[in-house]
Amino acid sequence: MKKIGLISRCDSEEVLAMVKNILAHLREKAEVFIDLKTAEKMDIKGTPVVQMRKNGAEFIISIGGDGTVLRGIQKMDDPLPVLGINMGTIGFLVDVNPNEALEAIDKALSGFEIEERARLSVKINDEILPPATNEVVIITASPAKMISCRIFVDQCRMEELRSDGVVFATPTGSTAYAMSAGGPIVDPRVDGTVIVPLAPFKLSARPWVVPAKSEISMELTVPKKEAVIVIDGQFSRKINYEDKIHITRAEKPARFVKTKKDAFYDKVRSKLAY
Repeated sequence: MKKIGLISRCDSEEVLAMVKNILAHLREKAEVFIDLKTAEKMDIKGTPVVQMRKNGAEFIISIGGDGTVLRGIQKMDDPLPVLGINMGTIGFLVDVNPNEALEAIDKALSGFEIEERARLSVKINDEILPPATNEVVIITASPAKMISCRIFVDQCRMEELRSDGVVFATPTGSTAYAMSAGGPIVDPRVDGTVIVPLAPFKLSARPWVVPAKSEISMELTVPKKEAVIVIDGQFSRKINYEDKIHITRAEKPARFVKTKKDAFYDKVRSKLAY
C-alpha cells in the first residue's frame, strides 16, 4: 500500500470537509500520515511533518493556499514532493482546484514527475535559519522608518541604500512579494536570485537578478536601528547593526508533484491578469 502525507490549513469547515473527503477516498488505496494540527481538529492520531519521510511517505498532499505549502516545506530538511490543492485565493504553488483533487491524487498514486525549485539558505552570523522557498525579506522593525544597509554579491559591494527593506527571492518567489515591490517575473527554470529594494530613497536603486550560486551578504550600517528578517512569511526574528546576513543557494530544493506541462505562463496569465 502506498504511503503519503497530508497537511492542511485546517482553519475552516470547508477545508476540513475536503480533508475528510480525501481520507475517505484513500481509505483502501494508501496509508495517510496527517499533520498534528489537522489531526487534532479531527480528533485522530497525527504525525509531525518532519517524520513523514521517515515513515515512508512518497509525497504530501497540501490542502490550503501557498502559505500551507510553504509551512510544510519549511518543516522538512529534505522536502518531499508536494501536491497542492487550492483552497486559498491566488495560489501559485497550488495547482489543483478542489473539484479536480481526487483525480489528481489518483494520478499521483500511479506515478508522477517531480519539479524541483531552488531554495535559499540563510545564516545570521553562525546561526542557521530555515531555508526560503519564496523569499527572504529584511524590513524595518519600525513602521515609517527606513533602514540603511550594504549588500554584497560574492564579496563585491553591489548596493548601499536607505529603504524600507530588501527582498531576496528565488525564481519561485518572484511572483510574490518581490513582484509587488516592482521586481521581475522570473521563469522558475532560470538559475538566479532576485534582489529587490523596498521603497528605496535613491533613484538609481533598481531590482537585480544575480547568479543563484552567488554568495549574498547584507549588513545594517546605522547603529541602534533594528530590522526584522522574515522567511517565506513563516519565520521571523529581529536583527541589528552587529548582525551579518548570508544568503546562498540551499543544498536541498523544494519539490512539487508536476500536474501540468509548462503551466507557469498559463498561471501568470490567469492569476495576475486581472
